[in-house]
Amino acid sequence: MRFKNYIIPFVFSMVTLFSCSTKKEVNVLVFSKTSGFRHGSIEAGQKAIEKLGMENGFKVTVTENADYFSEDSLVNYSAVVFLNSTGDVLDYYQQADFERFIQSGGGFVGVHAASDMEYEWPWYNKLVGAYFKGHPKVQEATLKVINKNHPATSMLPNEWVRSDEWYNFKKINTDVNVLIEIDESSYEGGDNGSNHPMAWYHDYDGGRAFYTEFGHTNETFEEPLFLQHLLGGIQYAIGENTKDYSKTTSDRLPPENRFVRTVLAQNLEEPMELEYLPNDKILFIERIGTVIVYDLSTGEMTTVNKLDVETKGENGLLGMALDPNFETNKWIYIY
Repeated sequence: MRFKNYIIPFVFSMVTLFSCSTKKEVNVLVFSKTSGFRHGSIEAGQKAIEKLGMENGFKVTVTENADYFSEDSLVNYSAVVFLNSTGDVLDYYQQADFERFIQSGGGFVGVHAASDMEYEWPWYNKLVGAYFKGHPKVQEATLKVINKNHPATSMLPNEWVRSDEWYNFKKINTDVNVLIEIDESSYEGGDNGSNHPMAWYHDYDGGRAFYTEFGHTNETFEEPLFLQHLLGGIQYAIGENTKDYSKTTSDRLPPENRFVRTVLAQNLEEPMELEYLPNDKILFIERIGTVIVYDLSTGEMTTVNKLDVETKGENGLLGMALDPNFETNKWIYIY
């Protein structure tokens, strides 16, 4: 039977072999894996952060390999920079280990497209602070530095005029501390209104997170003011450079008894797809054309429709999906 995949993050608990509380040299991991749009400025950004590290006393590891997101690797780093990563790039094991890294006191820096990734991971949405919604063309705009009591903004002018690709955001975390806003009257295409954040920071789930929207162009990574801004964000994320894994709350693997298999029905005629309905019922189809509802509360199955379909070869009733607004319009699509 081919069911829709219901993906559950796999997380597990394990006794770590390293010290609960460690203090060591400052290492920063710069991660730029993409499964969506790839920015041409990634390489320029990698070189710029490597140079910042050499000049400011921290070692930089540049990678696009998601295997670095395992606990025995992440324990060696003080902060992780997501440099223009895009798309869904971490599996559930890697996500869980990164959550534990932050919970232990690690730091996070998101640069530009770091908000254009991992849309199905709510924890990450809170960490990065917002999700990418869209952008107009690259153009000049005026930035308003509203908080200069932070290492990422203390050197900036009150109004900072520069060119970049200006993101509009959705699902903005209202708990972040905004450092810079953009004046939407100074350019075309803004749709976040009078409070349109561009850079922010916050303590989150035991760690520290900083995000800057800037970083689309190669030229950005040559701007002295931007580099000081980015350096301040990295230094904030590094913090006191200590981690304590005894404070973590995310598990690494599921307990063996976490999942229980329940057989709902047997002796079916080639069941193809199922959908979970809001009223605690399951709707599924068979290739021969039957549409069946299973009531989870009573265990009863009811055939609600029988379609006249051709079943020779690979033909038949093969697919089904609920309308995104099913609760109000009751539309179901079948193939």
